[in-house]
Amino acid sequence: MTESSAYDTIDTLLDLKPGLMTHSTRHQREKVVQATQGSEDGLFDPQLPGLSVTERLLAALLACEVTPATALAKVYQSRLEQAQADPVTVQQVLRGDLTQINVPRLKAILIFTHILITDPVRADKHALTALKDAGLSTPEVVTLAQLIAFVSYQVRLAAGLNAMKALEQQA
Repeated sequence: MTESSAYDTIDTLLDLKPGLMTHSTRHQREKVVQATQGSEDGLFDPQLPGLSVTERLLAALLACEVTPATALAKVYQSRLEQAQADPVTVQQVLRGDLTQINVPRLKAILIFTHILITDPVRADKHALTALKDAGLSTPEVVTLAQLIAFVSYQVRLAAGLNAMKALEQQA
């Protein structure tokens, strides 16, 4: 088993360090750890065409808020602050107040994110058409769906590892 010394969101978020059984368990399949972080890095890469980094981070923040995954939401909120995102928009997303978002493209992205997280059956042709009507291209819609799926995975991974860590600390 080789352990990566590169930044890893999940390890950092949960303070998983070598020596903890939860850390060792997670790193038994190092390629899964690297693929998880690699997926995150790729989805939020500023060079990725289409959706802006801010649009992607706002969608991730909303997904975390709606789930809820407060600790992970704080990670995305911090990244939005570093990206100098509009603080009013960030607060609207944190409150789930999408009605006040005045940029049609962003509003469509966030509404779709909310639907896909809370009621995926409603992420149908009508929901996809709303994205197209707001100006999103097919590759941007695909990226958005992949991003939402990834954040859902990330939330569940963090929750499971956090539960394991809590049990480890009780022992």
